[in-house]
Amino acid sequence: MKTLILFAHPALHKSRVNKHIIEGLPALECVTFRDLYEEYPEFDIDVKCEQEMVEQHDIIIFQFPLFWYSTPALLKEWQDLVLEHGWAFGSSGNALKDKLFMCSITAGGPRKAYTEKDFHQHTLNQLLSPLRQTATLCKMIPLPPFVVFGAHGIQLPDITEHKSELLRLLESFRTGSFDPDRALEHEYMNDYVAQLKKS
Repeated sequence: MKTLILFAHPALHKSRVNKHIIEGLPALECVTFRDLYEEYPEFDIDVKCEQEMVEQHDIIIFQFPLFWYSTPALLKEWQDLVLEHGWAFGSSGNALKDKLFMCSITAGGPRKAYTEKDFHQHTLNQLLSPLRQTATLCKMIPLPPFVVFGAHGIQLPDITEHKSELLRLLESFRTGSFDPDRALEHEYMNDYVAQLKKS
């Protein structure tokens, strides 16, 4: 299975977590890594190129820092332009049908802050529901998000551990050992990966 990672971070030079997480990803077998802010600094997205890229992959990952409970602007622009009616959705829009979709996110707050009774008053899955519904409308299979929580204060050993978990997940995609049914039983993909580590 081939994985496309669409990475969006408008200030990567200021990043600690994402910079470490993505290091080495472009060299992975069966992974195509695209830094959208590097590709399109003027937001002039090549829609045909992006559509062809998506068509060539089985798994689509949005990798981004959570900005105001949503994606960075360029990733939203990518959705607005690339996911065209008749290609991505609609009666004849089947280009994305049965592809797996996942968000890989860094979030500033701790995991417990993303509950209905805590600081953000919503679960992260509730906040990501527009992306999940977009994937559903495009006939994709939305997976639980992979999340690095506490990005504002997390230390390098923990960042490295999260990166190892993400690499383990990407390897399961490559080898075909990934079990979407088991993954969908979890709120976060991190918990599915933890099971992989034990097995």
